[in-house]
Amino acid sequence: MAALTVTLGAIAFWLFSGANRGWTKTSGPGISMGDLTGAEVVTEESRFVPGLDFLWGAVMAGIVLAGASLLFPNQPKSGGGSPTKTR
Repeated sequence: MAALTVTLGAIAFWLFSGANRGWTKTSGPGISMGDLTGAEVVTEESRFVPGLDFLWGAVMAGIVLAGASLLFPNQPKSGGGSPTKTR
């Protein structure tokens, strides 16, 4: 369940953050008004835009979690079944 949650959460985060098909970026262009002229000026804004490297890293983390769950299977609990009838 954790592997599925990590994988689907990362895909949803990547999609809703813009689905950037390049490298992850920590800044991007932004538009602001100039102080003196009042004209629009393109500036660099600090923001996180996940790219394909983020997506594949999260998918690989999900695969590792799924593989780890195979290494440590659930142990049956003792006394959890119905009592058996003896003669």
